[in-house]
Amino acid sequence: MDAKALAEGIQAGRLDDDALKAGFSDLHPNLDGHEALVAADRCYFCHDAPCITACPTDIDIPLFIRQIATGTPEAAAKTILDQNILGGMCARVCPTETLCEEACVREAAEGKPVQIGRLQRYATDTLMAAGVHPFDRAEATGKTVAVVGAGPAGLACAHRLAMKGHDVVIYDARPKAGGLNEFGIAAYKSTDEFAAREVDWLLQIGGITVETGKAMGRDISLSDLRDRFDAVFLGIGLGGVNALGAPGEDKDGVLDAVDFIADLRQASDLAALPVGRDVVVIGGGMTAVDAAVQSKLLGALNVSIVYRRGQDRMNASVFEQELAASKGVRIITNASPVAVHGNGAVREIEFEYTDDQLQPTGQTFRLAADQVMKAIGQTLEGDDLPALEGRKIAVTGAGRTSVDGVWAGGDCASGGDDLTVTAVAEGRDAAEDIHSSLMG
Repeated sequence: MDAKALAEGIQAGRLDDDALKAGFSDLHPNLDGHEALVAADRCYFCHDAPCITACPTDIDIPLFIRQIATGTPEAAAKTILDQNILGGMCARVCPTETLCEEACVREAAEGKPVQIGRLQRYATDTLMAAGVHPFDRAEATGKTVAVVGAGPAGLACAHRLAMKGHDVVIYDARPKAGGLNEFGIAAYKSTDEFAAREVDWLLQIGGITVETGKAMGRDISLSDLRDRFDAVFLGIGLGGVNALGAPGEDKDGVLDAVDFIADLRQASDLAALPVGRDVVVIGGGMTAVDAAVQSKLLGALNVSIVYRRGQDRMNASVFEQELAASKGVRIITNASPVAVHGNGAVREIEFEYTDDQLQPTGQTFRLAADQVMKAIGQTLEGDDLPALEGRKIAVTGAGRTSVDGVWAGGDCASGGDDLTVTAVAEGRDAAEDIHSSLMG
């Protein structure tokens, strides 16, 4: 790419430090004490609360809100963390608008639910700021468990097992623990290195060793872990990214959205991150929105999300779609990529409109693009794995796989939504089942 193209296309430092700081500030700042009391006062404390049913981790939401209302946020945090040890991060990234808050009686009656997510953050942040870990480790059982993957499922599983008295070793391929919480979500959703601080706080339970830079198939194998440990939990996530299947996708400037987000999350200087002038993100989920919005916040002039189905079929919630629109991101639907054009580097990407059955209509259009990001789903990677169901590890009950003594949960396992809160629930439940199995 020549100097003129570089100057007009992908480059760093499009915005000054003040603009970057404002754009990447906390999306939902924490409530102060008075705001939390006012928000808690709106809860009806329903006896048969539909919000509990809507929560994948079954948090007793009316109870913790009542505890906030009575001035005991630390007790509220304990109620939350009993069910969801990563309640702090889930309060930040959970699509509460389609889970607990959508089920809130206030939402049905007034169209304005109780701010459950922000109240959850207020409680958990209060407890963590006090440096308190409210759980005690049981007497050592002498049993050892290997957990592969230090993401939400693996961390939740490890904490529950350690609390039961088992010794746990977590292996993760990346240089830091946290999984998608650390590497895979928009920086404005988790500021001030909260993901890393939450991991450090979780490890205060004791009995957990974390070994980073250890990948399945390269450094460790399932058969070896089965020989050395009493049980194994797989929370390896989805490491691969689906291909576009369009000619030219190997051109410079075509990248995976998850890599872009990971690089941004680990960057010490946002101004040093290069971003395109014309960015096109292909996909319709949270990853697509996170990549598109952050491209705009880094200074991209034109950012478009292109999705093959209708907007009502997008996996990203309505809130996320509206957030993207509010930042100037254009959303184009019912269109699939057919070719990437350019001489070495991408200059345009061609799409064909599709009907409601995803059949091509013959009508095409092109978008100028110097950066194209793929956010069209991730795939399971690895050999020597238990039996698969489709493209994920098949599980029954609380995460039992086809291999004796091996459990799985989170994005790599069949069933459930690919959400942080769902991964936490699956890791927690698998830990309970592992404990029952180990203790007879």
